[in-house]
Amino acid sequence: MTTLTSFTFGTRLPGSVLDVRPAVEAALKAEGFGVLTEIDVRATMKARLGVEGPPYVILGACNPTLAHRALEADPSVGALLPCNVVLREDGPETIVEALDPMAALGIVDSPAVRPVADEAAARLRRAIAALEAGS
Repeated sequence: MTTLTSFTFGTRLPGSVLDVRPAVEAALKAEGFGVLTEIDVRATMKARLGVEGPPYVILGACNPTLAHRALEADPSVGALLPCNVVLREDGPETIVEALDPMAALGIVDSPAVRPVADEAAARLRRAIAALEAGS
């Protein structure tokens, strides 16, 4: 697993976004996450700006139990949900990159939110590790 930026972690997997996506969704599901939203960035940029680009998809992943705990602690946390997981092609590989929940939820001034962010990060890291183990 790689820390890709100061606010993300992820990995590189062989294959296209289309090839890798089922494994990503299965790994997320194994950690209690479902995909609530999908943004096809490539299609949006093409349609709105006429700009061509490589496949790039943002999945809005949610673990309902963790989301509920976070919202109970601070209802405004909803502005920081769901956990975004990016799949973007880079040559013959796909980068799978998750927003570190601590980077997003760390800005919330609530001691009850921190353990939720820690657990979400651990679950996402396990999902990424499972992808690496399966590739």
